[in-house]
Amino acid sequence: MDVTMVRRAQQVADQALAWLGQMRTNFALPRDVQHWELTGDALKGLAEVTLAAAIVRREAVAGPRSAQTAEELIDFAWREFDAGELLYTLLRHTPPATHPVEIYSHFTLAGLRHPPLERLAAHQAGLRAAAVTEHVPNRRLAVLAARRRLGLPDPPDVPGLIAQTWLGGTPEPWMLDTFNAYGVTHTVFHLTDWGGKPEALEPRLQDYLHRWLPVWVEVFAETRSWDLLGELLIVDVCLSEPEWYPQAWERLAAAQREDGMVPNGVTRPPDDPGQAFHNHNHPTIVAAVAGTLTVSRALAVAS
Repeated sequence: MDVTMVRRAQQVADQALAWLGQMRTNFALPRDVQHWELTGDALKGLAEVTLAAAIVRREAVAGPRSAQTAEELIDFAWREFDAGELLYTLLRHTPPATHPVEIYSHFTLAGLRHPPLERLAAHQAGLRAAAVTEHVPNRRLAVLAARRRLGLPDPPDVPGLIAQTWLGGTPEPWMLDTFNAYGVTHTVFHLTDWGGKPEALEPRLQDYLHRWLPVWVEVFAETRSWDLLGELLIVDVCLSEPEWYPQAWERLAAAQREDGMVPNGVTRPPDDPGQAFHNHNHPTIVAAVAGTLTVSRALAVAS
């Protein structure tokens, strides 16, 4: 672990959070549709910034300004979701959908609750339909993680769910493409609850990642894929023994714009922040989470 790297991670997180705070109204839900007609795409950005802010709050390593920004983002998102009532409406209107509970579970990290939604989620988790939802494998782990945050029992055969993921099969590492790389990162995020429980990732998968994560970090740093590089840096600090990757942190910090936004590395962002928001809010959210978790793990190791 390198002190300079930790400072760089803190800098990236602080600047990313500042940009997210300044751009928060862009995460607002559309006003021209009924609540029950909101799609996953419309909800995605607000859900992701909620998760990032909740992780900042959970880890409690941010300075006063960043901590305040995180609280403001959580409050903003909770108001947008009508204190959970909107998500409850979505779940009642479309019972098979899992995203209302997934999004709601992010707020529980910040201590915000909606008891009627939780009662409905508990009822639906006991239905036969809950065991056969047609999701890609890593998304099924997202549902598992949400259920755990709500205190619901695990579905049967969790090892079987893990085995169905790309990471669970420990494939030849050169077969990793961008799509499956995101699958790998999210498998780790969901199983460890975003680094909160590194021990929850079985040793077999930890060993595989310790062997091949350095290669993947180098590849996606070289290709300037900042969004995916940030996710891989999060994966690192979700492991029981992180490698830290100071050079990758230097490159990510260098890619961050002066206003705090992190480009996705695929498209060139326009100078106007509002126009850049659509394609580049996700890598900025990722950077805020990566920096926060890196600082938190580093402090834990140092103590």
